[in-house]
Amino acid sequence: MTEDLSYRLYIGGSWTDGESTSRLEVVNPATEAVIGLVPQATRGDVVRAIEAARWAFDEGPWPRMSPQDRAKAMLRMAEVMERRMAEIVALNIAEAGSVPAMAESVQVGIPLRHFRDMAERVVSNFAWEKPIMPYVGAGIGQGVLRREPFGVVGLISAYNFPFFLSIMKLAPALAAGCTAVLKPAPTTPLEAFLIAEFAHEAELPPGVLNVVTGDVGAGQELTSNPMVDLVSFTGSDTVGRMVYSQAAPTLKKVVLELGGKSANVICDDANVDLAVTDVLRGITVHAGQGCSLLTRTLVHRSRYAELVEKALAGLARVTVGDPAVAGTTMGPLISEAQRAKVEKLVRTGEEEGGRIRFGGGRPAGLDKGFFVEPTLFTEVTNSMTIARTEFFGPVGVVIPFDDDAQAVRIANDSPYGLAAAVWAKDPVRAYDIAKQIRAGLVTVNGGGGGLSPHAAFGGYKQSGLGREWGEHGLDEFLQTKTVTWGVPNG
Repeated sequence: MTEDLSYRLYIGGSWTDGESTSRLEVVNPATEAVIGLVPQATRGDVVRAIEAARWAFDEGPWPRMSPQDRAKAMLRMAEVMERRMAEIVALNIAEAGSVPAMAESVQVGIPLRHFRDMAERVVSNFAWEKPIMPYVGAGIGQGVLRREPFGVVGLISAYNFPFFLSIMKLAPALAAGCTAVLKPAPTTPLEAFLIAEFAHEAELPPGVLNVVTGDVGAGQELTSNPMVDLVSFTGSDTVGRMVYSQAAPTLKKVVLELGGKSANVICDDANVDLAVTDVLRGITVHAGQGCSLLTRTLVHRSRYAELVEKALAGLARVTVGDPAVAGTTMGPLISEAQRAKVEKLVRTGEEEGGRIRFGGGRPAGLDKGFFVEPTLFTEVTNSMTIARTEFFGPVGVVIPFDDDAQAVRIANDSPYGLAAAVWAKDPVRAYDIAKQIRAGLVTVNGGGGGLSPHAAFGGYKQSGLGREWGEHGLDEFLQTKTVTWGVPNG
C-alpha cells in the first residue's frame, strides 16, 4: 500500500459520518505503520444500519427481484471485484499480513470464485419451489415448498481472512435475497469498506449492504436487535458463546464458525514426505492464524522420529518477515496482543513438559512488527494445554499413537471438531478413519476439496453451528414455506 485509506460508514447506499468523531487506526502488522482510518461506530450508528437493511428488505426491491435479476446484480459486482483484484490483494498484504501467494489465492482468488459461483448457482440448478404431490387428508390437496430469504442478516467476520470471510457470508446472503449489515473485525476493517465500494459501483439497491465498525457495544446491538433475523459470526468460541446468548432473547437464527484444534493423523504406512507438508502448513500458513489449520499432528510411533526430523528440516527453510519483501514465506501475527497470547501459551507448554524442538521465540533482526518464530513441540500428551487450546499462531504439537483406534480416540478427545486430515497408503483404511473423526472437514491423503464451492464448511462440538460455502451455505439464509391448496374431487 502506498497511501493511507480513510472511510466513513456505509449505510443505506451512502457514505455517512458516524455519531462519534472517534477514528480507529488500522495498523500494518509487519511494519506497525498506520495504513488507514475508519469510524468507531456507536450503537446508534448500528441501529441506523439495521433500519436501512430492514427497510430494504421490507419495502425495497431486492427480496422481490427474481433470482435471475439478483444474479445479474451480483455478477456486476463480481466483475467490479475481479477488475480490482490487484487492489484487494495489495490491501490484504498490508492489512492482514498475508504473504502474496496466500493473498492472491485463498484470501482473494477463492472467495471471488465462490461469489460468482453463488450468483450462477441460484439461477441454474437451484429449486426455489418444489411441488408437493397430491395427498389425501380431510380432502384432496397439493402444494409447493417455497424457499424464501431469511430477512435482515448481521454478518460479523474475523480478522484473519477479512475479505474471504466477508464474501463467503455475503454471497449466499445476497443470493438468497437477504439484506445485510456487515461488521468487520476492528484490526482488519478496510477490506469490508472496499466491498462496500464494489457494491456501490455495481449499483446494488440502497440498504442491501451496510458496513459498520464499532466496539463491543456496537457488536452487541447487531446480535441482539429484534430487527435482525439472523447472525452469522466467525471468531473464537469464547465470543461465539456471547453472540449465541445475545441472540437468544429474540430467538434469531445463529450461524457460528468458531475455533479448532485440528488433528492430522499420519498412519504407519503413510508417505511421510507428503504428509509433512500438512504439518508445515498447519504451523506456517498465515502464521498459524487459521481456525481449520492442522496444528495437532498425531503420528504412528514407528514413524514419529522420521516425521519430526522432516518437519524440523522444513521449518528451517521458512523465511519470516514483512510479506511485502520478496522471499518472505511467513508473515506476522495481527497484533501485539495476539503475539503476547501465543508467547504465553508457549511458556505454558514448556512448563507442562513439552519440548520445543524448533523456534519458541521472536525472529532475530525484526524490531518492528508482530512476529513469532514457527514453533514445534514434541514430547506432548493430548491432556496438555498446548494440545487442547487454540493458539492462533505458528505453533504445532506432535503426539504419537500406537494403532488406528487410539489415533481416533486422541483426534476426538478435543472440545473442537472443525477439521482433520488422514494419511495412509490404503485409501480405504484412511477413509474408514476419516468417518470416525468428529469434524466437519476431513481431507484424505492431501485431498484439497475443502475449498471447493460445492463443499460445506463448519464444525462439530464447540467449533460452531451451521455450515458455510456452496448450497449448504445458501440454505442457512433461506426459510422454507409450505403452501397448500385443495383440489376439487367431484
